[in-house]
Amino acid sequence: MKPAEFAEQKIIFSILEEIFPINSNLPPERELAVIIGVTRPTLREALQRLARDGWIDIHQGKSTRVRDFLKEGNLNVLSTLSNYQQFLPDDFVINLLQVRLLLSPTYTFLAIQNNPNFFIDFLTNHPKPDDNSYVFSEYDFKLHILLTQYSRNPVFTLILNGFRDLIIEKSKMYFNFEETRLHSLTFYRSLLQAAIDNNPNEAMLIANKVMSDSMNFYSSFSEHQRNDNDTRFHISY
Repeated sequence: MKPAEFAEQKIIFSILEEIFPINSNLPPERELAVIIGVTRPTLREALQRLARDGWIDIHQGKSTRVRDFLKEGNLNVLSTLSNYQQFLPDDFVINLLQVRLLLSPTYTFLAIQNNPNFFIDFLTNHPKPDDNSYVFSEYDFKLHILLTQYSRNPVFTLILNGFRDLIIEKSKMYFNFEETRLHSLTFYRSLLQAAIDNNPNEAMLIANKVMSDSMNFYSSFSEHQRNDNDTRFHISY
């Protein structure tokens, strides 16, 4: 790892740990460089990258302010947060699923409209009911990436790739349940039929339903997990 990358990650971690809280000022450059253990030119490079990505505000002659990154940040902040899942708000995954609910029907419609034959081939080789959660999570993410690519709108792909690690990690948990695996198999088969029928409108409706159902599944599982954790706490107490 390059020194500037090390400094950048160290500052991000310190922001997330609230060592440098939101709307506070970072220490002066000389002091901060000593704290992190890098040279001042290296620190300046890291600070410029953090400012570009929406973590901090740099103004000449003023202290460097830590931004409220969830309100003032950009897609680079969201991508970085995928690598720090322990700091994500409880409702972050649900918020992410809401975004996918908005995007998925559109890029699915465009992809099936543009190249139904490709997806006939891909969806024919969907996972089997007894495949594990890893197989399902990898296949599901690849399907959505391909749908974004064949939509011919690269912004969809960039957004989804920004959350790749987080989506796959959470998908493995999601697909641990037989109910969700069977539900997704129904989705793959229904989408396959829409591709065979060359019916992008039906594909759009199918994508909307599966993403809506996925949100409900995830919310239900999360609630059960919280209840289980509460129960274990009270028992141990």
